[in-house]
Amino acid sequence: MVLSSSLHSLCIIPHTSQSKIPSIFNLLKSPLSKTHLKFNPIFKPSSLSLFPQPSKLRPKTQNFRTPTIRSLFTGIVEEMGEIKQLGMADHGGFDLKIHAKTVIEDVHLGDSIAVNGTCLTVTDFDTYLGEFTVGLAPETLRKTSLSELEPGSLVNLERAIQPTGRMGGHFVQGHVDGTGEIVGKQVEGDSLWIKVKTDKNLMKYVVPKGFIAIDGTSLTVVDVFEEELCFNFMLVAYTQQKVVIPLKEIGQKVNLEVDILGKYVERLLRSGFVDSIKDSRFPETHNKALSISCQNLTTHHHICELPVLPLLLVIFLQ
Repeated sequence: MVLSSSLHSLCIIPHTSQSKIPSIFNLLKSPLSKTHLKFNPIFKPSSLSLFPQPSKLRPKTQNFRTPTIRSLFTGIVEEMGEIKQLGMADHGGFDLKIHAKTVIEDVHLGDSIAVNGTCLTVTDFDTYLGEFTVGLAPETLRKTSLSELEPGSLVNLERAIQPTGRMGGHFVQGHVDGTGEIVGKQVEGDSLWIKVKTDKNLMKYVVPKGFIAIDGTSLTVVDVFEEELCFNFMLVAYTQQKVVIPLKEIGQKVNLEVDILGKYVERLLRSGFVDSIKDSRFPETHNKALSISCQNLTTHHHICELPVLPLLLVIFLQ
């Protein structure tokens, strides 16, 4: 089919032989709607309508999904799920089957769901039973507290954030840095103080009033006890009812993910960026040093690098 135009109109001239339609136009075919092109005779002004007309057919479920480049969480727990089964699977890996209600509503194979702050991939699901399965790698079992779970245990669940969602907590990647041990619990009014001990490699990233993800929950550090390698935080009454942390006893482990910004600052300082700025004398050198440091920081291309850009500017102007 060929479009033929004149000074006053636009018409369609059909071919007697059917030519092969390019594959790209096949993507435009959909049972949901039809695009109608309306033309008047050749000697009348043309009326061209390119807007889709509503279809009378019942919409069908579409399987097209925008590919997700990376997963990002907020630390705002959506619900608590229940462990139904865990252990070695027939394929030789370690599987975890979880019963849930909210996160399974729109689940797909390959989706990322944070389980107690650990980003895991959905390998199977059953919406009728309200269950989904995730696989755990050996490194995940070593690095997290998920190996301590058993049937009946409750876990925090959060789906990866969508671009249109609100950032209610802070940037949480679901990459657990290590575990901490609950060493103290104290009630004050309707709130609950919890004290956690961890190793010094993680304590250097923990700062008072800073963010930290504990079992996938975005929380604010209150005090840091350097000599004890401990820090504490407080849970208000509402949060206590929505997360699993209050259910754990003294001596049990929690997953910890420190604020990614602290890691980038450390990498920035180790890269020699500040020294290069101090030693530079010309603007060209400043720009070159900034370019090199930015390249070092964006090696892994994380989404969470956005807050680092203002920091780079501050250091550059000092």
